[in-house]
Amino acid sequence: MNAKEGYMRIVSLLLIVALLLFEGCGQSKIINGIERKPIGIVTKYVPKNLFTSTYSDSIQYEPCWGNIFWGVVLCETVFAPIYFFGFSMFNPVSLIKNAK
Repeated sequence: MNAKEGYMRIVSLLLIVALLLFEGCGQSKIINGIERKPIGIVTKYVPKNLFTSTYSDSIQYEPCWGNIFWGVVLCETVFAPIYFFGFSMFNPVSLIKNAK
């Protein structure tokens, strides 16, 4: 590897880190006076005493496509997909009107 390739690798890595820091799409939302945070596979299916989750069956969630994209693109890093898919894959949208 020559110096130019090393420089480009560092610039690419810094660009990815900057995009992740400033372009994350997981958004919290206040519904019925409770702040609902983005959820993922871990926060939805693991018992609530292990993670502080505000998941509720009466809340409608939608996929966070930006985080899904970054989880797939950065799949070789191992840690990025664990975060994106495990903890920040769905954003809260609204209260489901006919919830039990």
